[in-house]
Amino acid sequence: MHLGRRVFGLSAIAFGIFALTWRDFNTWQQIRPLGAVPHPEILLYLIALVEIAGGLAIQFAKTARAGAAALGLVYLFFAVLWLPLYAAKPQVYDLLANFFEQFSLACGALIVYATSAPSDPERAAKLARLGYYGFAVSVVSFTLEQIFYLHGTAQFVPAWIPPGQMFWAVTTTTAFALAAIALLTGRAALLASRLLVTMIAIFGLLVWLPTPFASPHSLEAWAGNAENWAICGSAWIVADYVSGLRKKTR
Repeated sequence: MHLGRRVFGLSAIAFGIFALTWRDFNTWQQIRPLGAVPHPEILLYLIALVEIAGGLAIQFAKTARAGAAALGLVYLFFAVLWLPLYAAKPQVYDLLANFFEQFSLACGALIVYATSAPSDPERAAKLARLGYYGFAVSVVSFTLEQIFYLHGTAQFVPAWIPPGQMFWAVTTTTAFALAAIALLTGRAALLASRLLVTMIAIFGLLVWLPTPFASPHSLEAWAGNAENWAICGSAWIVADYVSGLRKKTR
């Protein structure tokens, strides 16, 4: 079914639609490091159209490879833009965390690119493995980000969920850490990747899904949903990839 690939693509389509609807150069916070560029709307429209086209293409077996390549390049471009800012302020981990959020998406796209009708299976296997470990390192960053900003993380948790916001902040941070260890070591990687998908999906349903209803005109509310589901889709791609490897070894 390749459900991870489909969720990943739909989130990219959503990003593009939000950009064209709001026509805001800051639709993606990762574009902001470019600063003042001439005719920024041209760049916005171009990226939005690539996201929509790539998101559509990745839905179908015959065009998935091309769609993954387009989306992977876009997300890698977004990721690299954060590195100069982090180099200037290495004490601000949030800047590096922003890099890894986009890098995790590029890694998911790389796995789809490598595993979709590869002409060179050996090279494809290496690229897919690279995407897998790149995503695993990104999960390490997700863990560190929540550790460094634990109180901020707790504020995202709906107050009505027992036993408390800080409890779930600590629990999800621990879950990210355990998932990172499992993915990097290969021990229980399939279970860990599936549980990671489930946790991020729950984030989307409980944390992000209600925000557009509370603030329907807020671009951040809509884009936050797309970002969460993009990361969920990337994690799902990893789970599908690990599942495929296990089937080959049986």
